[in-house]
Formats: sequence, structure tokens, C-alpha cells
Amino acid sequence: MTKISRILCVVDPTTKTQHAVERAAWVAGKLGADLELFICYYNEYLSGTRFFDSPSLEKAREEVMENNQKYLNELARPLADSGLTVSTKTTWAHPLYDEIVRYAAASGADLVFKDTHHHSAAARALLSNTDWQLIRSCASPLWLVKPRTFSDNPVFIAAIDPMNEHDKPAALDDEIILTSKALAEKCDGELHAFHSYDPRIAMATSSASAYLPVSLPMDEIDHAAMRDSHGERFNEITEHHNIGADKAHLVSGLTHEELPELANKLHADVVAMGAVSRNRLKRLFVGATAERTLDHLPCDLLIIKPSWFETPAEILEG
Repeated sequence: MTKISRILCVVDPTTKTQHAVERAAWVAGKLGADLELFICYYNEYLSGTRFFDSPSLEKAREEVMENNQKYLNELARPLADSGLTVSTKTTWAHPLYDEIVRYAAASGADLVFKDTHHHSAAARALLSNTDWQLIRSCASPLWLVKPRTFSDNPVFIAAIDPMNEHDKPAALDDEIILTSKALAEKCDGELHAFHSYDPRIAMATSSASAYLPVSLPMDEIDHAAMRDSHGERFNEITEHHNIGADKAHLVSGLTHEELPELANKLHADVVAMGAVSRNRLKRLFVGATAERTLDHLPCDLLIIKPSWFETPAEILEG
């Protein structure tokens, strides 16, 4: 894992509660990293157009930017007083995720923090469209902060896929574990590893090969061979990274059900997952399983990219 020496924290100027700033500052202190607070703002009513822009609109934009800068200075002051090296940056750009990705790359951010927001109707924190776009496009590790209490000795869960399914590069599991392990050690926390396999695959295979009735209860299907094959690969990587058996969780079940359950059981503070690559065209997608999993996790999310991933050129050029 590349040493984390520069942290970028995305600040939402429309809210006073800044969980991401609190989390980023805490981690920066543990890592001895520089922290930059970043506001990207856009208002279509103040943006003007190519054919119409008035001095009053320009003045309004300037006032908004000045207020945003003042807000960042207020956030940065106590952090600097505590001993952190803090800088600030405000921009006017749209869409938000493009500018975050572009600025993270340009500033050399090793880790990006951003809040997710609570939706009262669902009684849980849901990822926004901006979050999903950042998961797909941000080359730096992305730490999405949920509005919850964070432990002084945080529990990290590295969710890996040692069978390299979904076209995921094998080295990504190492990236996930190395990054999570380094953060856990620096933050006085602990690291667990997680992998689940779908027993329905064993049932389908048995049914197809032995002409078993599809209504046969799952617990009567012998999927020991499947568990053995997943267990062998899982144990190889966890042993390689010195993760003890008591912190290695191989589970039979669906990821979007089992991972949130384990996170609740362990009172996890962060779950680290990889953004899955479909091909080598430097594009990432988030599969259906991940989309069903991420919103349901009760804790922060750390998204790790393959080492070959780069920010899309059109974002850098735009």
C-alpha cells in the first residue's frame, strides 16, 4: 500500500454536522498525514449561461465562494490548533463527482473522505448518486463516512473475493487487505477478513449433474467441496497476511445478507471492499451484489481500486 501522507476531505457546505471532517481529522492525526478540506459548489440559478451572465450573478457567485471559504477556515482553525497540517480549497464546478475526482488526482490525495447522508424515510444512511460515481471513478481509496459513532479502537473488515469472481483482478484482494491492515494498525484497531460463497451454486451443480429435484432442501445438498475450494483459497490469503483464524470469516450465504450481519456482530467501524473491474479499459462498475450490500452496511465504507486504475482522461481534461 502506498503511504498515506495526504488526505482530502469533501465538505458539504449545506450542513453543520461534518462527520467526514471529524473522521478524516482523526485518521490524519493517527497517520501523521496532511489534511485538505475541499468544497465544490454549484448552483444552476447563479451559474449564468454562455449567452447571459450579469454582474449581479457574478457578484452572487463570489459571495457564495467567500462564504464557503469562511466556513472552511472555521472548520480548519481548531484542527490546525490541535497540531494537524490543514489546508483548504473551494471550487465552483458541476457535476460534483467529476470535480472531486479531478481535484483528488491533481492534488495527489492518497485517501478521500466524504459523508453519506441519512434518509429518515428509510431510517438508514444511503449512498447518493455522487457516492456511486465516486466509487466508479475515483482512483484514490475512498472512505465514505456514515453518521454513526466511531470507536477509538476501530474494527476493520476486509471483504475479499479469493476466487477472483466477477472478473476481479487477484491482486485487488492484496490491496484491500494491505490498506485495511495498515489503517487498522495505525488507528490502534483490529482487522478481520470476510468471504462468502453462494451455496445455491452447489445446489444447481448437483441438480444438473445428478438430476436431483430442484425442490430438495438446501441443507440436504452436499456442498462440502465448494466450501473446501473457497476455504483453501481464503486461508491462503489470510495466512499470507497473518490474519488469525479467529479473525477470518468464511461464510456460506449471500454477501449482501452475511456481510452486514457480520459487521453488526463485530460492531465494525469500517468495511473495505474492492470496486470490481469488468475489463482493462480502466473503467469500473459496481455489481448488483455490491449495490445491494453497501447501502445496508451499518458502518463506514472504504473502497479500494486495482493498482492499475487511473482517473478517466475525460475527467482530468474536463
